[in-house]
Amino acid sequence: MESKTLTPVQVEALLKRIYKVPIMESLSMNIIGLEEGVCIATVPRQAKWDGIYQTFHGGILGTIADSITCFAILTKLGADANVATTDFNIRFLRPCHTNVTCIARVIRAGRTLSLAEAEITNEEGQIVALAQVSYMNIKPLS
Repeated sequence: MESKTLTPVQVEALLKRIYKVPIMESLSMNIIGLEEGVCIATVPRQAKWDGIYQTFHGGILGTIADSITCFAILTKLGADANVATTDFNIRFLRPCHTNVTCIARVIRAGRTLSLAEAEITNEEGQIVALAQVSYMNIKPLS
């Protein structure tokens, strides 16, 4: 994967960290773009993740937004940074019956708190959901 703003070493370190996260495999998430402050991923819709109305379950869309915004934050703080979600808000705009693309952008990367936003679109390019997520930088457990 090429990046205009990250070095090949940074991209490799980020992808190594990202693909170690179990939810990546569970949801078949695929990172298709990494830039400083941006992470882009695709996720296939699978019927086993449907909600009551046979659409992409909102909780799964929320998990996608939370994960991809975290990875966007890592592009600013470094692949070894330890962050935890502290606040999460998502607005669902329409039902989703297709695969999705999630574009996450860092709003602010700070020493203690960071904020990112995610836009999830369907295959027609329509916005399905918008999210904002805050993260706290944490020290690793000893």
